[in-house]
Amino acid sequence: MEGFKRDSIIFRILSEAISEGIIVVNKSQEIVATNNAANTLFGYEKGELIGSSLDTLIPVKYHHVHMHHVEAFLENSGKRKMGHGRDLYGLRKDGSQFPVEAGLNPFNIYDSTYVMALVIDISIRKKAEQEIIDLNADLEKKVEERTHQLKEALRKEKYLNELKTKFLSLVSHEFKTPLGGILTSSILIGKYPNTEQQEKRDKHIKTIQNKVKFLNNIINDFLSIERLESGNVNYKFTTFPLSKIINEVVYYANMLLKDGQKINYPENIDSIFLEFDEKILHLIITNLINNAIKYSSDNSTIDIEVLLDDKVLTIHIKDEGIGIPEQEQKHIFNRYFRAENALINQGTGIGLNIVKSHLENLGGTINFISEENVGSTFSIRVPISSN
Repeated sequence: MEGFKRDSIIFRILSEAISEGIIVVNKSQEIVATNNAANTLFGYEKGELIGSSLDTLIPVKYHHVHMHHVEAFLENSGKRKMGHGRDLYGLRKDGSQFPVEAGLNPFNIYDSTYVMALVIDISIRKKAEQEIIDLNADLEKKVEERTHQLKEALRKEKYLNELKTKFLSLVSHEFKTPLGGILTSSILIGKYPNTEQQEKRDKHIKTIQNKVKFLNNIINDFLSIERLESGNVNYKFTTFPLSKIINEVVYYANMLLKDGQKINYPENIDSIFLEFDEKILHLIITNLINNAIKYSSDNSTIDIEVLLDDKVLTIHIKDEGIGIPEQEQKHIFNRYFRAENALINQGTGIGLNIVKSHLENLGGTINFISEENVGSTFSIRVPISSN
């Protein structure tokens, strides 16, 4: 240190012209000189650091590692950046830490070895680097999210295209068959002009009426899907007797019955009133009873059972029809789905989906039990009050 002091004036003149902090240490890592920039950087007064250990300016957790690095540097001396590839931190007098960059320069004076460190506060650079890292991470996240959104959009587009194709095929088939029946019956009616042939005319008139009703139901189903999809369903709650709905549905259903089929009317429902959307309940029960008729054979029975419990109305509709294969039951409420054993019958595969959607919107539920070649029982539960 004494040797260095003799030339301290020269050091002072040279070092004060440099904006970087300069710290000179001897082989014992004892500080022998600093410039004003270094004093200001670390928060010390002029001369206050002289004689202190270099560890004074290094956070405690880095002391052990730093000592070994300096020893290795002195053994293989040469100009270099300190801590290359690692983050370096300085310790101010007030205890605060800050990132630094240090360039080491060994030199000899009077047969004594010293190391001069040029120290720069790189807090601004580190902050900018972190901002870039954060921006890159945010950009990667947005790219990943956008990629996921595009994939999801493509998946939905593919799904919608498949639905569109299926829909067009379905509509063309379901409309073609009844329209062909209407055309045939209308032609055949003209072949029975005589009064005594009225029974044959009536048969074809009934066929035309049934086919028109079938087409009307398909159109109503498609309109219901459009309203459900667009959110334009406006439910209208009124108070009405359950018997009114059951009577109307059964009346029209009787026109669709096959030979020998019958519907068992529920008992003791005249006193049941509910506050619900009358039109929607009519649609739901109609759909379930019409399905029971369609998928049941001649001479079969359809039972309607009504239960009232704790302000919840339960309606069971049981048939003796073809049933739903067990492996396909999980798909039965999917739009356009039709079980394999039901494909021989006309149908769109959207009725049960509409029923389920309306019930869920109105706080109700639907479930079923079914066994292939034995029959199915569909059960709906609806609150009798809109509250």
